[in-house]
Amino acid sequence: MEEYIGGIWHRFITRAADRRFPEAAVQLADMEKTAGILFRAFGGDAGLKVTHAADTAHGSRRSLLQRIAGSGEKTAHAAVDGETLRLPPEIALFPEQKHNRDLYLWLIALAAHAATPDVGRDLSRQFDEIVGLKPNLQPAPQETLWLQTNQQSTLAVLERFPGLASRYARLVQAIIAQRVPLTKMRPEEAARESALRQALLEPGSVSSLPPALPKTRPLQPVPLWLYPSPADAAKAATAANKDAEDNPEGGGKEEVGTKKRYAAERADTPESKSGMLLAFRAESLLSWGEYIKVDRHTDEDENPDAAEAAEDMEFLSVARDGKTVASKVRFDLDLPSDAEDDTPLGDGISLPEWDWKKRQLKPDYCRLQIMGARNAVPVDVPERLSRSVKRLRSQFAALQPTRRWLKGQADGAELDVDACVRLAADRAAGVHGVSMGAYQAQVRQERDMACLVLADLSLSTDAHANDHQKVIDVIRDSLMLFAEALAATGDRFGLYGFSSLRRGNVRFHEIKTFDGRFDAEARGRIAALKPGYYTRMGAAIRHATSLLQKQPSALRVLLILSDGKPNDLDQYEGRYGIEDTRMAVLEAHKAGLKPFCVTIDREGAAYLPHLFGPAGYTIIRKPEELPARLPLLYAQLTGR
Repeated sequence: MEEYIGGIWHRFITRAADRRFPEAAVQLADMEKTAGILFRAFGGDAGLKVTHAADTAHGSRRSLLQRIAGSGEKTAHAAVDGETLRLPPEIALFPEQKHNRDLYLWLIALAAHAATPDVGRDLSRQFDEIVGLKPNLQPAPQETLWLQTNQQSTLAVLERFPGLASRYARLVQAIIAQRVPLTKMRPEEAARESALRQALLEPGSVSSLPPALPKTRPLQPVPLWLYPSPADAAKAATAANKDAEDNPEGGGKEEVGTKKRYAAERADTPESKSGMLLAFRAESLLSWGEYIKVDRHTDEDENPDAAEAAEDMEFLSVARDGKTVASKVRFDLDLPSDAEDDTPLGDGISLPEWDWKKRQLKPDYCRLQIMGARNAVPVDVPERLSRSVKRLRSQFAALQPTRRWLKGQADGAELDVDACVRLAADRAAGVHGVSMGAYQAQVRQERDMACLVLADLSLSTDAHANDHQKVIDVIRDSLMLFAEALAATGDRFGLYGFSSLRRGNVRFHEIKTFDGRFDAEARGRIAALKPGYYTRMGAAIRHATSLLQKQPSALRVLLILSDGKPNDLDQYEGRYGIEDTRMAVLEAHKAGLKPFCVTIDREGAAYLPHLFGPAGYTIIRKPEELPARLPLLYAQLTGR
């Protein structure tokens, strides 16, 4: 009965203290694609990724009901840095849904006109002082920078887009009405709050906030402004990359749940080597602020309370101890022995890589090794694909070079009867000066084009596409049908695959060269394809560009098959990999090629427009449809 009554009270006081309007809430997931489009339309960096912001404690004043309910302690701040635009996962501040949507629109516009990433990183270093996680600190100069930067960005948005002025004014008035009244604050807090409200009402009019005393509470969150990214974000990313290099094993078990983000921090591993409880404090029973692992001896055991514990933790502490728990992905990344691995062809090729932060191309940074299939057995067309192969051959055979007659020629093998009749009629009617040939000539209609297919053979292709096939099986079938279709047209084509294991080992698999025949041996090399390692796409595209550039064809198509975004164990992750791949695609365009990406990644719309342009890719939602659709896509690309 006590638990039942307690549950009723908890629900009642939580609803009473909730200052949000759930019925009018707008989810970021519902407008995530729109957010990316609007951000770029407002002039934002096209390479930034739009994602959810993490909840952080603000430490400012709360209402009495919120203090009783223990709610309102955290909020998700909008932030932008050199790689990511973070927006609140949900906005429900206003009773009308259109106003919540307007707030998303304003934050996107403000982020597009925010200060440079360098300023954002400077602010991030003093995140605690700015947001107020350490209320006893005196205001740092970064607080003034944060105040001035948001005002300048606001003025820039209103100047460039005057139509947003009325929306901004409505949002400011609504947000000020929701803030704690000045009469309920200490004098020094009221002075700081008044200056902040003045900065919201008249951007650019406040140069700095009044100084805070040691016991002054932090400012209330400002939903209309951007905040710096968490201070440890850059360090955590760097340390995570180092972890991956030192220990390329799987991480934690994948949890089924929401896409909620958590603020994280790096910490040292507890030095205790024993699982025994040597010291006991009763107050520690009420705290989840400990390490989840707690020196467990069975690393493969799952912790069923981990997700619930994470909900109550302000920061997730991540420590390095060289051991693993129940893995999200279990695999061995050791290279196969020489007897089992594919055969290296040549000594390898040095290739450059684009460093987007330094804005320069690093020469000879990657090493690409061409590989040939070892022990590939010649095979015929699989029985399950025979019907599709016959249909495609008959369809694409119509695209073979043929001879056709050109009428009205000055010279030719035969007379053009229609032209002769028209010429005689014109002369009889007294029409002169009409010059038209009276012969017809036969010419050969050629298809002057070449296509290079570059297939992603990364480790993710070992995942299941459906109940009967893995992604690698779908790729094999796609290459088989595509090659059969192109062989029927007589077009020049080459088939290659790639994967990588850091920058010094980019594996480029040779399946069929432009000069080679597509026969049983080539089919055997397709059948021998297997999942590789990671996806260093930039280096593979650069080498494919050099191969295709040598083909003397008017139309040269670079067709890329992928199941995910570029990534590798080293720094080739996130924005770095995206920008290097984009630069490689731009180099292919400059070389006169036509790059086009076919992906089965359902989230590809978030990054592929930046890589290949709005018309340079297509997403196939059902991977099993790829074999049938790929030849038809090629026919559309070549305009035949």
